[in-house]
Amino acid sequence: MSLTQFKNYAHRAFRFGKRVVGITGRNGSGKTNLLDAIYYLCFTKSYFSSNEGQNTQYHTNGFRLDGLLERNRQEHRIICTLKDGKKDISLDGDSYDRFSRHIGQFPAVMIAPDDAEIILGGSEERRKWLDGLLSQLYPGYLEHLITYNKVLQQRNSLLKTIATQGRNQDALLDVFDQQLAEHGVPVFEKRQEFLPAFIQQVQKLYDYLAGKHEVVNIQYQCHLLEQSLPALLAANRHKDMILQRTSGGIHRDDLLFLLDDHAMKSSASQGQRKSFLFALKLAQYEVVKQQKKFPPLLLLDDVFEKLDQERVTRLIRLVNSKEYGQVFITDTHASRLNDAFAENAAEFQLIEMEATND
Repeated sequence: MSLTQFKNYAHRAFRFGKRVVGITGRNGSGKTNLLDAIYYLCFTKSYFSSNEGQNTQYHTNGFRLDGLLERNRQEHRIICTLKDGKKDISLDGDSYDRFSRHIGQFPAVMIAPDDAEIILGGSEERRKWLDGLLSQLYPGYLEHLITYNKVLQQRNSLLKTIATQGRNQDALLDVFDQQLAEHGVPVFEKRQEFLPAFIQQVQKLYDYLAGKHEVVNIQYQCHLLEQSLPALLAANRHKDMILQRTSGGIHRDDLLFLLDDHAMKSSASQGQRKSFLFALKLAQYEVVKQQKKFPPLLLLDDVFEKLDQERVTRLIRLVNSKEYGQVFITDTHASRLNDAFAENAAEFQLIEMEATND
């Protein structure tokens, strides 16, 4: 792949010829940015920033990412360009009319230091993680979610208008409520249907990484478990008018992560949270691989610094196995990467980032 004016890269080309690719260099040399460029090719957006200005090199007006990805022994070319605020994504020369159609074509899983926010942050972080996973698995899921959020914005805007103008808008609210139900219910059903089997995968991987058995669980919290979305919207309409926003629906869903029936956010140790987080992401990898019938890319950013030696050893043993596809892993120490993959040297490539990238 080649990167032009992407973050700290003026122009740089890379060839990733092995199953496991180690990327080493000092902090600030562009290791994480390279992983993010790979992620961008797969998801049409950065993993770390929704602001495209932050993805563009200083004093430039755009960037270009050009990558060749092999899937089922067929090579595909993805080009992502941003120029003067206009973004274009093409696959094998054909530009997408909707970027959402690209999601799931080339699945990937990223594990990065900031992922702790999935456990420690607000409900939006957990919904974002779950939606990113389900969007790769079910083609219609993302379309329903995008439309739901557009209608939600329109409904909230109408609620504000009602509050300032005082006019009766029940007929229009009825239309919005119907549209929210049409697109929100399929999202709810997929979230609810997906989690029970997924939890079993997380438990298995947690036990392996932690080196002992502790009961972990994911509790799905949603208003629709108690009443239908049309009934919920109707019951909340008066309250919504006062609040000037839609107070109930799938946009308020949350996931409660539990360890031995206690909230992980408040009761788990740092080591337990890390084991759970990695189990969560690796379980994500497993279900995507099962659904797609081929392994996604695995992008591991700075894991040596974030895990103790025992968990790192188990993780490396896992990703070294033939069950995994191409793996990218960053670290500041070349020797640590070489040592970790010494037993699998024939499948390992080390890329050393030059200080000139700073």
